[in-house]
Amino acid sequence: MRILLVEHDLTVARGVIHALKAQGGITDHADTGEEAIDLARHYDYDIVLLELTLPDIEGSEVVRRLRAARVQTPILVLSGLNRPDVRVKCLSLGADDVITKPFDTQELAARMQAIVRRSKGFAQPSLRIGPLMLNLDSREVFVNETPVHLTGKEYAILELLVLRKGMVLTKEAFLNHLYGGMDEPEMKIIDVFICKLRRKLADAGADNLIGTVWGRGYMMRDAARVSGTPPQRADQNTLPALAGVA
Repeated sequence: MRILLVEHDLTVARGVIHALKAQGGITDHADTGEEAIDLARHYDYDIVLLELTLPDIEGSEVVRRLRAARVQTPILVLSGLNRPDVRVKCLSLGADDVITKPFDTQELAARMQAIVRRSKGFAQPSLRIGPLMLNLDSREVFVNETPVHLTGKEYAILELLVLRKGMVLTKEAFLNHLYGGMDEPEMKIIDVFICKLRRKLADAGADNLIGTVWGRGYMMRDAARVSGTPPQRADQNTLPALAGVA
């Protein structure tokens, strides 16, 4: 999950980022409202965690301006004020939820997962596409009820594909999601990850779910369209050169 954390207190920010990283999240940090607006308008985040008290503008103004700019990314407000009028204002401006500080990091993660699921059209933690089932809470993957063991990077790619089912994702989008702009490897590494992920899913009985859109990227197919589709094997030629990548 790709997260934008908007928090001016660096100690709090470090703690939240550490907790989110432990659960597989990749977090970008902004400490002002203006920076947050700029990042949210130019990058594809799964959710924005927004502190209300910022040094330049109020968090509620960030919500208003993002919604006015037609940015639909879910927003979870982090508020130090436990007052109904604060929550009502944020929600009326377009925030998806409000959590009061101090908060439990497990509750924060659970609320984030629920918001992201709903924003992608999923009501339950377990997301199903044909024989594939992915549990966002436990980060487990099953095919026909049999567990499939994935590396952290493979799971992150699969989660991104499932949450954006039917959308074409570029290799740049995968790199940004996996590495957040830090120490990014060569782009062909995505072909390697996709190839390994396809093999594991196919071996478990879920072949052809991940489609290649030539010249653009990859996408998770609708399960109803998978049957009878010829297997995609074009990526395998890239595997030997980077076979040691996990």
